[in-house]
Order: sequence, then structure tokens, then C-alpha cells
Amino acid sequence: MSFFEWDFGSMLSHRFIGLENYKEVLGDEYFRTVFINSLVYTLVTVPGQMLAGFLVALLLNQITRFKVGYRVLYYLPVITSWVVASLIFKYVFNTEGLLNYFLMNIVHITSANVRWLDTRWGGMTVAMLLGIWKGIGWNMVVFLAALQTVPTDLYEAAAIDGATAWDKMWNVTIPSIRGTILFALVMLTIGGFNVFTSIKMITGGEPGHQTDVILTWMYHKAFSTGKFGYAAALSFITTVVLAILAVIQFKLMQQKDQ
Repeated sequence: MSFFEWDFGSMLSHRFIGLENYKEVLGDEYFRTVFINSLVYTLVTVPGQMLAGFLVALLLNQITRFKVGYRVLYYLPVITSWVVASLIFKYVFNTEGLLNYFLMNIVHITSANVRWLDTRWGGMTVAMLLGIWKGIGWNMVVFLAALQTVPTDLYEAAAIDGATAWDKMWNVTIPSIRGTILFALVMLTIGGFNVFTSIKMITGGEPGHQTDVILTWMYHKAFSTGKFGYAAALSFITTVVLAILAVIQFKLMQQKDQ
């Protein structure tokens, strides 16, 4: 499809146009905008989710009472519908939403409503906060499972050598769960570039497609403008980018292991 002129006007007969769709994608200023948005979203949410999930896993690995209850509480956001969570965040951060009501009428910090969702980075920030909040529980489960496989005798040997808590985490814990860290990193990177529902529900790409990401822009080009060839080329470019990123991540982790 990406090599053909495939749109609403040519649904029955498709003309081969080679790399023209790819040229159009790479020369489109909106593509650069949505690619940067997806890249920033991934660079912010992936470390945020992993760090928060790892810290929660460390805490839960130490406690002995109500462990199951804490796990359930932290995992609830993961199983919450993306649509429902996105609508709640949109309600909270809307111009007439809950956050502005709290700031204006409860704590009296502002005298006028803040338009959180009406700017490019304001809308993206709200979506990134949602992405981090939704992902903490998944990372917590993954890292907690990995932490429980670390042999306790390694910590005992480190304690005998006078290692501090930081030394144990950096020299024992992190190397022991390196494979899990790589797994989470690759999976979350793919997920970051495939964000769709939260952007679609919270900002809808507004203002002027400035908050669109790759998938929402792909959806717009395919089903609003009918440019299926453009959308197919964009999807293949995204796949290639993700494959390259995955290879780089594997190489970097292998170098650290060596």
C-alpha cells in the first residue's frame, strides 16, 4: 500500500508510485512535529515509569505485611481503561476543570483559569503524566519478580565487605536484574511510540495538530483525509525507527555487561 497511490479517489484502481509516499512523509512539516512529540513522550514516560516502578518494587520487596494489598493498589491503574483514565485527566486539567477550581477557589493561587490543554507542551505534559501513572504498576510487577530472584547470599557477602545500601543496589541489584531492565526498556519504548488513546481523548491533536503523535497523525491521514498510502508509509517508517532503537538498546546493554 505504501508504494501505491491509495486514497478515497483510487480505491478500486491503484497506481504504483514507488517511494513518493515516503518522500511526502519525510518532507511533511507535520511529520517532524508528531515525530518530535512521540520522541519526547517516550523519553519522558519510559524513564519515569521505570524509575517509579523500580522504587515501588524495592519498597514492596522489603515489607512483610499487606504485601498483596499494596500490589493490587499499585496495579489498579494498569487495568483501568485508557479511555476512562484519559477522560478523568481531561476533566481534571480542563480549563473549567477540577484543578483550576482548586487553584482558584480553594487555595487562591491563581485569579484566572489556566489553559492547560490549549498549548502544545501543556497538552503533552498532561498526556505524559497519565502515561507515567498508568505504567508504574506494570513496571512494579516486572521489577518485583526480578528482585525476588536475586540470591540473598550476594547481599550477605556485600554486607560482610562493608557495602552500604547504595553499594548493594548499584553493584548487586542492578547487575542481577539487567535482563529485566532491558526487557522493560524495549517494551516501554515500543509502547511510547505507539501512544494513541490518551492523546486522542485528551487533546485530539489540538491546537492545530501540534499535540498529535505518530499514531494519531496516521489515523488522521488515513481516515480523515483518505491518504492510506501516506499512512502506510508512515507506519513502516515508524517500524524501522523502533527496530533501530531496539538494536541500539541491546548493543548498549551488551557493552555494559562486557
